[in-house]
Amino acid sequence: MTANYGFDTLQIHAGARPDPATGARQTPIYQTTAYVFRDADHAAALFGLKEVGYIYSRLTNPTVAVLQERIATLEGGAGAVCCSSGHAAQILALFPLMEPGRNVIASTRLYGGTVTQFSQTIKRFGWSAKFVDFDDLDALEAAVDDDTRAIFCESIANPGGYITDLPAVGKLAQKVGLPLIVDNTAATPYLCRPIEHGATLVVHSATKYLTGNGTVTGGCVVDSGTFDWAASGKFPSLSEPEPAYHGLNFAETFGPLAFTFHGIAIGLRDLGMTLNPQAAHYTLMGIETLSLRMERHVENAKKLAAWLETHPAIEAVTYAGLPSSPYHNRVKTVCPKGAGGLFTIVLKGGYDVCVKLVDSLELFSHVANLGDTRSLIIHSASTTHSQLSEEQQKAAGAAPDVVRLSIGTETADDLIADLDQALAKATA
Repeated sequence: MTANYGFDTLQIHAGARPDPATGARQTPIYQTTAYVFRDADHAAALFGLKEVGYIYSRLTNPTVAVLQERIATLEGGAGAVCCSSGHAAQILALFPLMEPGRNVIASTRLYGGTVTQFSQTIKRFGWSAKFVDFDDLDALEAAVDDDTRAIFCESIANPGGYITDLPAVGKLAQKVGLPLIVDNTAATPYLCRPIEHGATLVVHSATKYLTGNGTVTGGCVVDSGTFDWAASGKFPSLSEPEPAYHGLNFAETFGPLAFTFHGIAIGLRDLGMTLNPQAAHYTLMGIETLSLRMERHVENAKKLAAWLETHPAIEAVTYAGLPSSPYHNRVKTVCPKGAGGLFTIVLKGGYDVCVKLVDSLELFSHVANLGDTRSLIIHSASTTHSQLSEEQQKAAGAAPDVVRLSIGTETADDLIADLDQALAKATA
């Protein structure tokens, strides 16, 4: 679908067409494992990637395909690969780029589960990660060595709502000739389009704002189609004959879609991180209202953050949408439609008051999720970031005296009243 349409139109129509068999206007849930080939030649062409089509639902599925096209269109990418979760998307993004002994440079401001995945789990593949403060561009450039294969950050970082200077990081990634991978979960393409700032790949936990209703898990990797995988010789799985696919050269054969086809033909085939069609259907339905929800998330977050900043029990509020935030100026360039609905608050009473606050709320749900229409709260240091050292927690913005708020789409005054009564109980 042409990108000349507005965002509100594309979030409803991109990738979707009336079902050719029934005329159904909403994308059907194609709940099938396999697909009948026309004949032996058709099957051979599909398996040889000489023809695009459906083989087996671990690889491709019509419902998932619509979702892939829709997210790629909204992000301004060439293609996308959907998978089973945001964590799966991160591994799927790195898989074609990395080999044993290679490293990725990652921001210190990341979701705690990502820090654990990068600092511990990927070691089992022989990969490693270097964690750098991305506000220090000199340190970031100095961390690059001959074994570095990617740079990774979040557009709006979870949990603190920190906004990465994507234009500056994008220029640096281009200078050193490395792909920049940006997790755009907390911003969504409505608030931020990382590819326009130099990102090579964009990853999402579709579980969060894209679906928006807390019903499914899912992930996505969007390929910008702009990176020259053959330029440096550092990415042989994409630029040289791939032994895992009978010597096919993906970059030579598929050009701008090399990464996308590799992600399906090898990534999903061998790692099996498949998104089920029902989850894809729920996510498609969620995306139809993405812009409407994000506008309300931002509106509510600004109002609550401003109120919390004046509350006597609050030491600090990290919302970048506040003029007092050191990252406020980045909102205009990185997230021009708003700083999102995610931020943290520092409570003067420390750990004990944080726990009492969480236990005293009525409208806010205490869950390990974000991006829901419902307002959510969690004490990150004892939950999502509990695997990290206190030093890592502080670097990630999840110190013991911090709680994370994911502001929903309810009436803002009701949310303020709920926080007010809970803070009164927590500090009594």
